[in-house]
Amino acid sequence: MATPAAPEADTEALARISLLGTTALLFEAPGETSLATQQRIWALAREAATWPEVGEAVPGMNNLMVTFAGAARTPGDWQPLAKRLRAAWAEARPLALAGRVVELPVVYGGEGGPHLADVVAHTGLRVDEIVELHCAPLYPVFALGSHPGYCYLGGMDPRIATPRRQVPVISIPGGSVSIGGHQTGVSASAGPSGWNTIGRTSMSFFDAAREPPALLQPGDSIRFRVLQVIR
Repeated sequence: MATPAAPEADTEALARISLLGTTALLFEAPGETSLATQQRIWALAREAATWPEVGEAVPGMNNLMVTFAGAARTPGDWQPLAKRLRAAWAEARPLALAGRVVELPVVYGGEGGPHLADVVAHTGLRVDEIVELHCAPLYPVFALGSHPGYCYLGGMDPRIATPRRQVPVISIPGGSVSIGGHQTGVSASAGPSGWNTIGRTSMSFFDAAREPPALLQPGDSIRFRVLQVIR
């Protein structure tokens, strides 16, 4: 992906809009990440997708990527779309999507949760406390990204927040449940990770033969359920 151009500041709403190469804009919502802000992103995505100058509107975590319909743009001719995005954001209201609640049984610790001890060491909490706090919330799916089927989740208890690992792991299995900073997530497929893996679920999050291929969509929610705790 090309390096974004210098962002165009929105002095009223403090939003940032950057040119992604010659084919898209990135709209970054102002303020802290929250469900209400993400719901406004969903609303903005739904509206922008109907504009004739937009090819696709893809919600991210606290941002929106808008691709150009037709020919690629140069730095001098994308300002009208940026202005339209800013105006639509000012009018956008949180869009509450009526999604599903999916329960994920998790085996915490053991081979599937090799970094649970690191979360214990950082937080000073006991294993049982970490598991209880991790399972308590209903986690809304804010966006899909990173790799096919991966869900960006909101709502994790800040008491179990743990910094990302200084040295990433080369590969973790699909279904790995991890904590990275103030977020938690589940890997949809095997791959590298800089997060702290605390458990594993057998749920399949992506299947190219399924329609839709991704198990979850923005507006759905995840609830983790303790299947087993291995110390």
